Amino acid sequence: MMDLPLEGDITVPGAPPESEDQLSTLDEPIRETVMRDLRAVGRKFFHVLYPKQSRTLLRDWDLWGPLVLCVFLGMMLQGSETKPGSNDGGPQFAQVFVIYWVGAAIVTLNIKLLGGSISFFQSICVLGYCVLPLILALIVCRVILVADTQTTFLFIIRCIAVLAGFGWAIFASTAFLTESQPERRKALALYPIVFFYFVISWLIISSTH
Repeated sequence: MMDLPLEGDITVPGAPPESEDQLSTLDEPIRETVMRDLRAVGRKFFHVLYPKQSRTLLRDWDLWGPLVLCVFLGMMLQGSETKPGSNDGGPQFAQVFVIYWVGAAIVTLNIKLLGGSISFFQSICVLGYCVLPLILALIVCRVILVADTQTTFLFIIRCIAVLAGFGWAIFASTAFLTESQPERRKALALYPIVFFYFVISWLIISSTH
């Protein structure tokens, strides 16, 4: 199946060179530029939820989507301080930010060391965008936590939602990254990816505020 066209520009290893006679966007209105970028981010979110094309996020990478998801995750999980010097045990925004970006960088470094044919920012883009299913699971958990009484049944629902997001994040990321890995080293590249999403999943399921 052919890839759907997305905005952006990136040279993918092994991809044919593009024509230089392309329309310049330097003179377009700022509003049109912003809307075009927002549409591109939206399409990438769609491809994470329905990952049929394996090179979509690789060919047209950006860090806007991962940055938005990281900020949202940090704000939703941030522990609330009841008095100076104390909090409810939840992670602070800076901690979530470091886990998100440093974790993605470490996974990317592992992919590169294993001989993956993918650039650093392409991998960061894919790993960041594929956190989306866990963000949706986080929203479900936050809605459930609105209830005054937290029962075992509601906790099980939260666990199911997070497990579903965890599994879909792994499925989506491997769908985009698997072709860039040497055939005999795919399992070694998969383990850090699973661990990265597991840590985020644990932060979500352990959040009780």
